Amino acid sequence: MGTARLDTTDEPCGGILPSQAIERLIADGAIALDRPAAADQVQPASLDLRLGTKVHRVRASFLPGAGRTVAERLEEFTLHTIDITAGAVLETGCVYIAPLMERLALPAEVAAATNPKSSTGRLDVFTRVIADGARSFDQIPAGYAGPLFAEISPRTFPVLARPGSRLSQLRLRRGEPRLSDAELVALQQRARLVDDDAADVRGGVAVTVDLLGDGRGLVGWRAKRHTGVVDVDRPGAHDVSDFWEPIHAGRSGLVLDPGQFYILASREAVQVPPDHAAEMTPFDPLVGEFRVHYAGFFDPGFGHAEGRGAGARAVLEVRSHEVPFILEHGQTVGRLVYERMLERPRTLYGELATSNYQGQGLKLSKHFRAP
Repeated sequence: MGTARLDTTDEPCGGILPSQAIERLIADGAIALDRPAAADQVQPASLDLRLGTKVHRVRASFLPGAGRTVAERLEEFTLHTIDITAGAVLETGCVYIAPLMERLALPAEVAAATNPKSSTGRLDVFTRVIADGARSFDQIPAGYAGPLFAEISPRTFPVLARPGSRLSQLRLRRGEPRLSDAELVALQQRARLVDDDAADVRGGVAVTVDLLGDGRGLVGWRAKRHTGVVDVDRPGAHDVSDFWEPIHAGRSGLVLDPGQFYILASREAVQVPPDHAAEMTPFDPLVGEFRVHYAGFFDPGFGHAEGRGAGARAVLEVRSHEVPFILEHGQTVGRLVYERMLERPRTLYGELATSNYQGQGLKLSKHFRAP
């Protein structure tokens, strides 16, 4: 497999590759696919990654380390291998490693990062991508050539997966696309990234939690334990009441119980302009010992008028660590980091039939029927 060079306009500050550049890399063989790409696999600024035909149940999470391959480490750590051709249930509390259908031969100037898809995060399926020689999860160095593997660990619901199931997504970067604080201030003034004129944009746009809720006082959902299986490939197939219990506004905030998983929403309406992409920081120990986001990518056009959105809430996938923690309305829970696109994507988020979360408020994953 040859190494492709990117045919894009020179951008000294760098940027995120749009859908048309990802398609060129696929055509050139820099992204190789075991099966032809699905019609909606390429998103405005990311590529969905698909499970292969097998998953390995392993003793524990691991990184291969410099000079070692994931396949070599699997020989050490695999307990048993599961053929998922006909579908297989991945159990809670277990760690699985799945070879992916996509492999890379990146140009020397292009690096990649991965994250769970939005629907994966909202199911509390902890998913990270590993590359050969990796010393960190979800980070793929510029010029990497080799296979990709997904680490999968369902935390709350057992899930049914099969070849082609998409739990993770990959984003490609050239150079340094992240905006400085000064650039972010200017973009907020020009494009109104969040509907708060006093928003704090130091180190990213501050996102706060909504604990007032809608007209019924609904502020979120708490996951039930010991439920049935969620089929990750069947949108709208499951009853909300079988998996979730509603949370309503209280007088003294919301006490996060360690070990419980919550779906909440941001107080602010968020938007991503067509020539930018965004990512939510998953955990900030300075604001509390809890995690607010597994799936961190926001595609160009999310919540934006040109993508037929009028602002959209950021859904927060919340889990407290070790100790109970009290969340209060308007408390800062994370930050949105904005990055430049190398080019405007051919299609924006919201213009795709699979844009399940455009214009969203408080919303569970696409697998559940609207309550």
